[in-house]
Amino acid sequence: MSLPTSTPDITRPCVEFGPTIWGDLFLQYDSASFEVNDSVRQQVQIQKEEVRRIFLSSTDSISQKLNFIDSLQRLGVSYHFEREIDEALEKIFIAFTNNNITTNEDSLRYHALLFRLLRKKGYQISPDIFIKFKDSKGNFNEEIGKDVEGMWNLYEAAQLRMKGEDILDEALDFTYTHLNSLTNRLSPSLAAQITHCLRKPFHKAVPRLEARSYISFYEEDPSHSILLLNFAKLDYNLVQKLHQKEVGTTTKWWKESNFATKVSYARDRVVECYFWALAMSYEPEYSIERMVVAKLIACISLLDDTYDAYGTIEELELFTLAIQRWDISVIESLPDCMKVVYNAIVKFCDEIELVIAKDGKSSMVQSVKQAFHDLAQAYLVEAKWCHEGYIPSYDEYKANGIITSVCPLYISSFLLFGKFSTQYIIDWIFSIPKFIEAISLISRLVDDTSSHKFEQQRVHVASAVECCMKQYKISQDEAYKLILNDINDFWKVTNEECLKSTLIPKPALDIMLNVARLSEFIYDNFEDKYTNAELMKDYIAALLVDPICIEQHDEE
Repeated sequence: MSLPTSTPDITRPCVEFGPTIWGDLFLQYDSASFEVNDSVRQQVQIQKEEVRRIFLSSTDSISQKLNFIDSLQRLGVSYHFEREIDEALEKIFIAFTNNNITTNEDSLRYHALLFRLLRKKGYQISPDIFIKFKDSKGNFNEEIGKDVEGMWNLYEAAQLRMKGEDILDEALDFTYTHLNSLTNRLSPSLAAQITHCLRKPFHKAVPRLEARSYISFYEEDPSHSILLLNFAKLDYNLVQKLHQKEVGTTTKWWKESNFATKVSYARDRVVECYFWALAMSYEPEYSIERMVVAKLIACISLLDDTYDAYGTIEELELFTLAIQRWDISVIESLPDCMKVVYNAIVKFCDEIELVIAKDGKSSMVQSVKQAFHDLAQAYLVEAKWCHEGYIPSYDEYKANGIITSVCPLYISSFLLFGKFSTQYIIDWIFSIPKFIEAISLISRLVDDTSSHKFEQQRVHVASAVECCMKQYKISQDEAYKLILNDINDFWKVTNEECLKSTLIPKPALDIMLNVARLSEFIYDNFEDKYTNAELMKDYIAALLVDPICIEQHDEE
């Protein structure tokens, strides 16, 4: 017998979330009529080979090669040329370490681009290469303050700094101050790019969003390659068709499950859930992973709202026990909506087990089930804190927050499939090494600083802000500053761990790091774009609705 949801003596912490803003728009994409024309694929392939030819022919100039690699990465097409890029950067690094680079380039832009591309690829390169741009007093030379391109690239390079690299901390402050003061004196196009960079540097940006933006910026650059621009546009539109098919399939699953009606207290955000998965990696080879993780995030959103915006402590204790035991009979007395959430989680785990069982990897699903229980337990801890009016210390909150960030579960589920699906990697993720801890806390803390004021308008668990205020006996403004400093320090940790992690493939680390990048985007500017879907509308339209206009040009 289920507990009626309207029982008068049950007080629920319900909150009115707005309905989906998309209606049934994305259902149309789950149709054969949206298949890509073969002629488009052939056109992309032809231009891809021409871009490869140009890239391989640019061997005479290190600077030219670095600029081309940078453009490929920013335009979102570097995944086509990973082998060529890897080989080029390896040769450049060997030549650099042996002092065999002969180039007329001695500019700040060249050094900053060299540093960023090599360090991003995992090469140990010292920031001491920037000492030459300091004066006799140890400060950055004011002369470089006139070099906009150089400062812009140094600002981007400084994003990959690690703890103890004071010169990069100084470079970040110097370039930010100077670039910020110059924007009103630049051309509109360059000013827009600099403003975009200062708001969200490339290293911390969601790759697919950055590609869409940079294609527009690149087109306005008088020196752009028409071939490369057209190829980037064609590839973007081609891959967008795949993404549309995926979001259409995911939306159909959500609609057929009728979660919006059966779990009416939860957020109806299936398109945003798919966007979350898309941000982890947009490349075509990860199609299955995106659809699996989109479902996962939708299930976790239902779970989160069950603990945060519906269940009583008594109900949630039973619900947590049911997930621990993987036994629905434990929650026989609970409202039907909670059973729907439980069944969604069980069905999700059954589906991924079915997919990976054929590869003999079904044992990995046990790790996912355990992660669901750990998450439910962490959510229950927060629910009890809220019920008791308890404000934990900042350290205590962060320890629980690593789990409630859900990053380990997102990442492991994405990597259950394909070339990174090994027990070693899954076990490594759930051991919460420094890299995963840092990503998780970036995600947890940017969420808290953005949603703090909204959530505290209702009965809600104390956020990192209150916990920080309590532990250090400081004001709210001081707590914000401390937390933002912590977030910056955690980014330094991710940079260092990326260089140190030799047993985890670099592409896998990039997928993991994209979770932190996504969190920075979702909760940027003290906003919660997931809950308030209107804030994400234009971004989703750019990625999943509107193709890029392609004008016909004569090839170079």
